[in-house]
Amino acid sequence: GAMRSRAEVDATLQTAKLNPEELLPAVHCLSFGPQAGAGDCCLLQLEPGLCAELEAGRSLVIRGEKDEQAVLCSKDKTYDMKIADTSNMLLFIPGCKTPEELNADQASCDIIHSQIAGFSNHYWELRRCRPKLKKLRKLLMEDPYEGPDSQKDQTLTFSKYTTEDLLSLIQASEEEILHQLQVIDACKIEGYWRILEFDYEMKLLNHVTQLIDSESWSLSKVPLRTCLEELGSLEPREMIEHILLSYGRKYIDDAGEVYFEMHEDKICRAIAQMLLQNAVKFNLSEFREVWQQSVPDGMTTRLDQLKGLALVDKTSRPETICLLKVEDLPEDNQERFNSLFRIREKWTEVDITPYIQDLCAEKQTVGTLLTKYARSSMQNGVKVYNSRRPIS
Repeated sequence: GAMRSRAEVDATLQTAKLNPEELLPAVHCLSFGPQAGAGDCCLLQLEPGLCAELEAGRSLVIRGEKDEQAVLCSKDKTYDMKIADTSNMLLFIPGCKTPEELNADQASCDIIHSQIAGFSNHYWELRRCRPKLKKLRKLLMEDPYEGPDSQKDQTLTFSKYTTEDLLSLIQASEEEILHQLQVIDACKIEGYWRILEFDYEMKLLNHVTQLIDSESWSLSKVPLRTCLEELGSLEPREMIEHILLSYGRKYIDDAGEVYFEMHEDKICRAIAQMLLQNAVKFNLSEFREVWQQSVPDGMTTRLDQLKGLALVDKTSRPETICLLKVEDLPEDNQERFNSLFRIREKWTEVDITPYIQDLCAEKQTVGTLLTKYARSSMQNGVKVYNSRRPIS
């Protein structure tokens, strides 16, 4: 429309019964620009930390496939994106000045004609969330690495994932993905991330523990160089080093030699998994005996090494143990609880904790999760938890 004059502005203020004394002298006259349409622009609400990321020239990435809820990732954090509606129309005005800026600029003319470039009545709200990392293991398990002689790897049809592929498929930040690859002991083979097939991993571990045994090395000082020399004829050297990295902590002594301090708990756990994989249920006392006999000399097996891997049933006679891996359970909170209550109707907090610990968000505890998804009751003087809803 036509530009308003000061007189028209004053007449409008008078009609609106507003006292010009209480207002800043500068007046914004708004008009819609030729391109101002709804839906051309999206608003994103950022916390100061994310704002700083963008101002520093780093990028934020939206990740997710067509059937997934979008998430936004910075370099090291993941956020859920939700649409928030507002009752007020939000207008985009390029070069718009705030009252503070107008006050600082005393000489500014008292009528400012601004064009609205776009408008919206909703914006994207970000909420920090757990990275969705279950899929990472699932993708890599499509074709686990069975060793250099594997026939399967000779055919070119298996699924291969580079770091770039995983960044586009997994809804998590780059740092969270790279950390998780370490957690699941993935290794890069010819540029692709792979997980070792369990039997192959056990074969490698067995080579190493037998060598430690025959050389009478201390478990806290396993020399990399000798391992590579002795075992390099049996398996690729990088696989020997990978298994040492997976089951030990690397360090360098004063002479510059590389050594590994082996993780006793992790080795005992892997051997337990190997034993449990071949039986649906195992008599607990028999299992404990076989397990202790199967681990390398000088290692002590303890049931608490099996948290999130195996479940003991104290109610059966005799007591039994069976394989239940936390990584095989659903990632969604409600689905996770449903599947746990299908497996066992009533849980003690001690038993269920390893299976829900990973669901805790930043400030959540296992207790708050149980309050939300389970109901408690007393059974023989012990507090137990069962489902809030009937489980089909």
